[in-house]
Amino acid sequence: MPQDVTEIFGGALAARVRALAPSMTRSVQRVAETVAGDPAGCAALTVTRLAERTGTSEATVVRTARLLGYPGYRDLRLALAGLAAQQQSGRAPALTTDIAVDDPIADVVAKLAHDERQALADTAAGLDTVQLGAAVAAVAAARRTDVYGVGASGLVAQDLVQKLLRIGLMAHAHSDPHLAVTNAVQLRTGDVAVAITHSGTTRDVVEPLRVAFERGATTVAVTGRPGGAVTQYADQVLTTSTARESELRPAAMSSRTGQLLVVDCLFVGWRSARTTRRHRRWPRRTRPWRTGTGRPWETRRPTRAGEKEPLP
Repeated sequence: MPQDVTEIFGGALAARVRALAPSMTRSVQRVAETVAGDPAGCAALTVTRLAERTGTSEATVVRTARLLGYPGYRDLRLALAGLAAQQQSGRAPALTTDIAVDDPIADVVAKLAHDERQALADTAAGLDTVQLGAAVAAVAAARRTDVYGVGASGLVAQDLVQKLLRIGLMAHAHSDPHLAVTNAVQLRTGDVAVAITHSGTTRDVVEPLRVAFERGATTVAVTGRPGGAVTQYADQVLTTSTARESELRPAAMSSRTGQLLVVDCLFVGWRSARTTRRHRRWPRRTRPWRTGTGRPWETRRPTRAGEKEPLP
């Protein structure tokens, strides 16, 4: 059964193509980029015509449709038609040009803001909320949480740890690969290890997560490549999206936006669950009474069986 159009397409189609691009063959990538760039035109094409337009085969077109989450080309074509109708509803066209060295500063601001919004929307559309909920529950119950990341991802790791420490959870961020592995060896069942890597292949991040996984800790990967090596050792995989990369906006910059959104989702999700539990279990307070001990009012302590009520 095909997924809902607004989930896979809308802003998410281009994001999915970007995320899967490293694992695609060149022919599959041509088909995917074509349908993402011209949904209305492709919706009117048969599988044979689309194969001719992209210089590929009918089998490649069907394989691309399945890679994007559909049983076959017919389902992909129906979804493309729905997206085309959605785009023709009067929505303003998006900025499509990269930042150039001679752009006025106003254009730079507009393009960066657009790309940031797109990265956030794409990450939200592609985030698996079931796995996110499992990660939130694991962090909430953890004795200790270790977070691994280097470079720009290391800054995101520090942001997550800072948030967890502020709410009283034990957490550590590791950007040094030797210290990361040394600490991962000490983890056990009931602990959590989080690896943040856009490429999904950063050895200095994958290795400590592997060690934590083998020690029995719950492992979480925050990555822009769902097929990357880091996912082999992850109990939960939280996929991020990136804005368009360019010479003036490398992946280290564009990946950070989606990663920070995932970090905020983990933090707010934990706070929300904790608040709900507290409200559900908070004991009813009894009527206050005077104690004469210097504190004018205290909550009455419940009495055990056989005890007398304290005098006011």
